Amino acid sequence: MTRPDRPASAAVSDDALFGPEAADYARYRPGLPDAAVHLLAATQHGVPAPVLLDLGTGTGQVPRALLTALHRLAHSDLVNVNASMLKSARAALEPVRGTCTVDVFTGAAHDFAPAAPGRAPALITCSWSFHWMAYPMVLSMADRVAAPHAVVAIMGDGSLWTHQADWTAALRQLIQSYLGEDRRAGTRGTHAGSARSSEDDLPDSAFTEVAEHSFPLSRAWAPKDVLGYLRTTSFPRPALFAGHHPEFETAALRLLQDHADGGVLKEDAVLTVLLARRPGGDA
Repeated sequence: MTRPDRPASAAVSDDALFGPEAADYARYRPGLPDAAVHLLAATQHGVPAPVLLDLGTGTGQVPRALLTALHRLAHSDLVNVNASMLKSARAALEPVRGTCTVDVFTGAAHDFAPAAPGRAPALITCSWSFHWMAYPMVLSMADRVAAPHAVVAIMGDGSLWTHQADWTAALRQLIQSYLGEDRRAGTRGTHAGSARSSEDDLPDSAFTEVAEHSFPLSRAWAPKDVLGYLRTTSFPRPALFAGHHPEFETAALRLLQDHADGGVLKEDAVLTVLLARRPGGDA
C-alpha cells in the first residue's frame, strides 16, 4: 500500500492541524466499509478480551465501527496529536462502548505507552494517518507494547488529491491557483514527493508476516460534502488561504456543481488493508 502523501515534516503539535475542523472530520470523512471492519474483527477470533490500540484515531471512526462487530472488545487506547479530535472521539464512543473502557493519549504515536499494566493490544490499527508518522519508530513502539499474538493493521485509499477523475483534476487546478503548484502538507511546507511506504518498513520491523487485502469502494459525493471533506485535509485546509478561503469555497462549489452528474460526483477507489504479524502468526 503505497502512501505518496507523506508531508515534509510530521511534527505537528496538538491542535495546530485540524483543531477547528474536528466536527467536519467526524461528519465528512468516509469510514471503513463493512467488509474491512469484519476483516479486522476476524483477526481477534479466539482472543477472549481484545484490546485495541488505534493510532491517529481522528474522531474515533475505527473503534466505533469495531465496537459494532467485535462485542468482546475490552479496552481501546486512542492516540492522536490533536486534543480536539480525541475529545470528539471519546464522545462518539460513549453511547456505543458498553463495557469497553477507553483511554486517550495526546501525542505522537511512537511515544505511546499503556496507561495501565495488563493492556497489551491484540489489534493495532492505523487508517489514513500512517503517512504522517515516523514508520520505523511507530513499528518499534508496537513491538514493545503489543501482545505476542497481536495484529498490526495499516489501511488507506489515497485522497481526492490523488484520485484520477475529471472533477478531481479540475479541483486540484483550482486549489493550485490559490496555493501554488506544490501540494501543501502539514502545518507548514509542501509534499516533497514519493517517500518510503509502509511495505518498505514492515520487513525491517518485528511484524514481517504480511497479508494484503483490497476492498473496492464506490462513493457518491454531493458537492457541499466535498467542501466539508476538503476542510479536513492538509492540502487545502482553511488556514492556508490567508483570508481567501470563503472565496475559494464559492469557486470550488461552482466548479463541483458544474461537474456533478445529477448532483453527484463519483469516486471509485480501493481501500488497501495490510495485516502484519510477528513470524509464526497467520496473516
